[in-house]
Amino acid sequence: MVKAADRAKNPTRSSVWLETRTPRGGGGPAGLDRDRIVVAAIRMLDEEGLAKLSMRKLAAELNVTAMSLYWYVDTKDDIIEYAVDTVYGEIDLAAVDAAGGWRDRIRVLALDYRRMLVRHPWMSPSAGQYLNIGPHAIAVGSKIQEAIRDTGLPMDRQPSAMSAVFQFVYGYGTIESQFERRAAQAGMSQDDFYGESIKAFRDEPSFAEALEPLGDLLDERASHGSVTEIWDRDFDYALDVLVAGIETMVSRETSARETRETRETREVGETRGRQT
Repeated sequence: MVKAADRAKNPTRSSVWLETRTPRGGGGPAGLDRDRIVVAAIRMLDEEGLAKLSMRKLAAELNVTAMSLYWYVDTKDDIIEYAVDTVYGEIDLAAVDAAGGWRDRIRVLALDYRRMLVRHPWMSPSAGQYLNIGPHAIAVGSKIQEAIRDTGLPMDRQPSAMSAVFQFVYGYGTIESQFERRAAQAGMSQDDFYGESIKAFRDEPSFAEALEPLGDLLDERASHGSVTEIWDRDFDYALDVLVAGIETMVSRETSARETRETRETREVGETRGRQT
């Protein structure tokens, strides 16, 4: 068993994917396996969040003793890491491959990643807390890297472009998922929660001066139907802006390279001319 204290001594290797677990002797409880544990954990995380997940509650959900879980995992952190990688597996990589060019592949990856974050509000903080090095996470990362590579950006620019797109998606999906959860906790639809929240501070006199420059923006957003439609509209347009930005930078890099090559060719010619 891997102890928390041992992980604290070597945080760079603190991952279930980097640790060698000594198998327990004998057989585990009948009908229980790691996959079943992880599926139940994901269901609990979706319903109750990270703070309320415990080995005791998970065992009760599975109708086994808490000690039974330790046949398959060493800690609650192990379960969360397995859960993180499992939901990465929800991103449809076959659809990414079928999309064709890098622009469409980026869009499919971005949309699927956003949807996954919204389905699982616990995923955003978990992805930031644990190493994302399970097989599904690596497969998704590879597809992202392939799409960015095919933009034609030089290698030293590719990580920046990857960050621009997918850190945007991470942030967007995080905010969207937390807003949806907050509305649900209030027992309201997103539309009602948004409408009443906006009305509350727009009607508050102490906010009047601060909100005056934002009035047109708030009115515009309110004119576009449901909150879901607003989420989708803003996401699609922002992603188009990022893709267009990559296209612009590719063109700029290509022009700069051609200029360098032309200058170098001219300098070589001038040098040869002086030598003759």
